[in-house]
Amino acid sequence: MPFDENARREIERVAKDRGWPAAALLAIAEVESSGRTHAIVSGRPEPLIRFEGHYFDRRLPPGKQSVARREGLASPSAGAVKNPPSQAARWRMLVRAAAIDKLAAYESVSWGLGQVMGAHWEWLGYNSVEDLVKDARNGVYGQVRLMANYIEKAGLADALKRQDWHAFARGYNGPGYARNGYHSKMAAAYERWSKARPLPSVPTPTPRPDPSPAPKPAPVAPQPGNAGILAAILAALAAAGAWIVNLPCNLIGIFCGG
Repeated sequence: MPFDENARREIERVAKDRGWPAAALLAIAEVESSGRTHAIVSGRPEPLIRFEGHYFDRRLPPGKQSVARREGLASPSAGAVKNPPSQAARWRMLVRAAAIDKLAAYESVSWGLGQVMGAHWEWLGYNSVEDLVKDARNGVYGQVRLMANYIEKAGLADALKRQDWHAFARGYNGPGYARNGYHSKMAAAYERWSKARPLPSVPTPTPRPDPSPAPKPAPVAPQPGNAGILAAILAALAAAGAWIVNLPCNLIGIFCGG
């Protein structure tokens, strides 16, 4: 299977959130991404992108448009601006385009394993194209959530649930879907995923037992307060006074050997 366990778990998580068959969403994700979820760019995992120069061209005002055309980043003709083969080079192309017009550049990119165009940000309910990009850059879960948002908004969720791959591919990949065999690829991928072994459940951490209560300290004998000390002094003085009052008898008793 093309996805590792973590990626598969995230795709299945989105499917569960939407009430969709996990195997169906896995099949679509596999066909759209060829099983790749990210590329390492400047030491960071980034979503796969494709820059569309004709989108960029029509989103630029004349002054910026002439600059972008001169730098080979924009053209009125689809396909005239070629994407480099490596993702790192595509991200560098995006950085150059963003230096001319950041928002137009982000709108001119297909983002993540679902290849959703940034230009759809408002239609998909995002507050800005930058919010859409944040979702795409938020790991596999963010990419699949973006793709799922597109599937729902385009009215393709029912076709996905029925595994009507002709209807789904027509809506997702356009009228030329059959020429590229998208419906056949999705059907084959679905058959594989529907027979895949379930993922092992994530073990629940064993709760640690509560620590034994600390032994209670031995009770401390109460110490006399000021009032107790005063009472002891008065008692001692009273005893001394009684002895002085009886001093003759005490003396006699001593001399008599008593």
